[in-house]
Amino acid sequence: MRPTLVLFDIDGTLMRGAGAHHKEALLEGIRRVTGLEANFEGVDTAGKLDMDLIAALLKAAGGSADTALLRQIAQECQLAYVANCTHDLRPFVCRGAPELLEHLDRRGAAIGLVTGNLSVIGWRKMELAGLKDFFHCGAFSEDGATRAQIARLALQRAREQQHATGDCRVILIGDHRNDVEAAKANGIRSVAVASGTMPAAELRSFEPDIFVESLADLNPELLFA
Repeated sequence: MRPTLVLFDIDGTLMRGAGAHHKEALLEGIRRVTGLEANFEGVDTAGKLDMDLIAALLKAAGGSADTALLRQIAQECQLAYVANCTHDLRPFVCRGAPELLEHLDRRGAAIGLVTGNLSVIGWRKMELAGLKDFFHCGAFSEDGATRAQIARLALQRAREQQHATGDCRVILIGDHRNDVEAAKANGIRSVAVASGTMPAAELRSFEPDIFVESLADLNPELLFA
């Protein structure tokens, strides 16, 4: 059991620009279950959970869904992603991410994911990016209605699965205001990295505990202080 737990967002934080297959998979899942041809026109994806995106895409295409149907669509989205995204995602890994993960691993931190991706998609991205082996646990879009709930569950899982101690220090690293707010809602430290789509000045205005332009600029020892 480790005394430090570091939780990472994926898109915009660990990776950037690898979303084409992800978007296509969400559209394909909707198509398979409902027959509707959805599209992302006018749909804001930044900081959003996949389950919310599926609901928004479905509504924009003239459909509606209860929880059971959304779950069915999500399952098909994940199957579509695994089938269609088989190429190397290492070129999309953000600058400084592998080095930071290596340092945290050497220092004995537990490392987890807190992401709006559906679980199969999130783990598949990490596998194709060559990063999966660094991670001990995670929580994903289907695990909660908000990013704060997902972060809370990731921390709970890390403790229950004995990756992290009950009184571990916890840090959440992300590129969006939603990540900062999720950290604050759970009383954990936040690191905001301006590698996503949110402008740096706007991201900084939400007062994260640590702000950096990229993961390459983050002194990892600050996470153990």
